Amino acid sequence: MGGSELSPTWIEDRRQQSRTGTDNDHDDRQGRLLMGALPFESVEELQAVLGRYAYLADRGLATAVWLSLALNKPLLLEGEAGVGKTEVAKVLSELLDRRLVRLQCYEGIDASQALYEWDYSRQLIAVRAAQLGEHEADLFGPDFLVERPLLAAIRAGSQAVLLIDELDRADDEFEAFLLEVLSEFAVTIPEIGRVAAERPPAVIITSNRTRELHDALKRRCLYHWIDHPSVEREVDIVRVRAPEVPEVLARQVARAVARLRAMDVAKRPGVAETIDWSQALAFLGAERLEPDTASATLGALVKDHEDLELVRAKLDEVLEPE
Repeated sequence: MGGSELSPTWIEDRRQQSRTGTDNDHDDRQGRLLMGALPFESVEELQAVLGRYAYLADRGLATAVWLSLALNKPLLLEGEAGVGKTEVAKVLSELLDRRLVRLQCYEGIDASQALYEWDYSRQLIAVRAAQLGEHEADLFGPDFLVERPLLAAIRAGSQAVLLIDELDRADDEFEAFLLEVLSEFAVTIPEIGRVAAERPPAVIITSNRTRELHDALKRRCLYHWIDHPSVEREVDIVRVRAPEVPEVLARQVARAVARLRAMDVAKRPGVAETIDWSQALAFLGAERLEPDTASATLGALVKDHEDLELVRAKLDEVLEPE
């Protein structure tokens, strides 16, 4: 089915059917799709709907996302920075009308920063109030619990999309802890009790592959590698994301970026940088990619000093010959 056949009204109708159970096929599909009705019935429809939300996914990625939702399995997306991994979760939360819960990983992150913490300042105030005879409070009750992303996602359940971003930045211990959470989507808080999701959220895990993730985690997930797009697809992406960019300019930029990625650069620019460069050129009134404007705006594309010097020195190789 082509993207033009899927109207926003149709998508909203499918959402309502999912919520109310009025879809005639709901009972049959629930046996096949563990998470119940979805607002699309095939990989092709999902691919078209993603396009309507300005995300141009290829068949492989759309299939991986579809299976992840249908089978209730986390989807691990790997690829270089800037290829659109994080955007998958953002778009999914929009088209599924779910809350986006983002856990940004970093070196040194631990369970308390990802799961929950106690609001110590409020607890101290409550202690002081109790001492003055003003108010008695359960210091380790729900009122003093601070949700972090994992607990928020568990409580939201199937009404959330959980994005675990750049997991490769976290250490092995945190990855092992995360594996336990993903296995049950439940956690026991000693002072409160067990908190579990009736139905798990959709889970997108991203990695820039700065280190290898453990096999145990990978076995629990579906996997997809997102590569830099082809020139033709990158032109389409630029035209969708930045419609003010002339088609000729978008094509010249995409070809130049493809040549630049083939060079020995420390950081190959992603699609986001391609869009930024295209928009910068268009804002300056460029209709074609000329050497002067290309050199002046390279900072929108290349974000490393040594790379910038290299590209400027070989600009004639990056740009199309006259």
